[in-house]
Amino acid sequence: MTERTFHTPEPVELDVKIPAGEIEVETVDGDESSVLLEGPDKLLEQTRVELVGNRLRIELETKGPFGITIMIGDWSFGRGGLRIRARVPHGSRPEISTASADMHLRGRYASLRTKSASGDLVVDGDVEREAEVKTVSGDARLGAVGGSLTVQSVSGDVSAASVGGDVTAKFVSGDLRVDAAREGHVTAQSVSGDIEIGVAPGTNLDVDAGSVSGDLSSEVPLGSDAATVGEGPTLVVRGNTVSGDFRVFRAA
Repeated sequence: MTERTFHTPEPVELDVKIPAGEIEVETVDGDESSVLLEGPDKLLEQTRVELVGNRLRIELETKGPFGITIMIGDWSFGRGGLRIRARVPHGSRPEISTASADMHLRGRYASLRTKSASGDLVVDGDVEREAEVKTVSGDARLGAVGGSLTVQSVSGDVSAASVGGDVTAKFVSGDLRVDAAREGHVTAQSVSGDIEIGVAPGTNLDVDAGSVSGDLSSEVPLGSDAATVGEGPTLVVRGNTVSGDFRVFRAA
């Protein structure tokens, strides 16, 4: 086990790059950040933890520590697992890259970026501005996203409790669900996954969606003529699926 503590009076940019294991991040009050690492001694020795400016970096600096290498794009990770528990100030900005580690984040974040092959992501908290999720087969569940949400997934399912800005999503077979979107543009495409978009109360709708063989359902007419009818913000929804269902509904 390795533990490091840093003086961080301001929010940090948390940069985590490990191949496998478990990543837990929590935001806290105070002017310190702490990192606790647990795992095989060899992996602990090869993991760098350092603070440069306001960038807190946690990275496994080796390729194929046990002779087995997994290639994902320009990544090259060996088999092994670490458990990372990081506590950082509220408003920090995590950027996490992993092959198969599960990620669990709690608290309040300024922004969020994650990239994984099969690791799942759970965010119990709020992202003040933009969130970006890229996954091959891992699932992602987010809380409130104040800004834009960008998603790319092959077969993982992604959901968000609410999104305050634009939503841009591309899926092959995974499902997308946004419980409540308020304004901006929603652009969603899926080959065989389902798309569900909830529209916040008081929001006007401009919906144009289609599906080759899936079902379409909406609480408003599908077409640009359904645009502004009140003084509230307008949500523009554009999307299509090949064989998945497309549903637009009124959020509670």
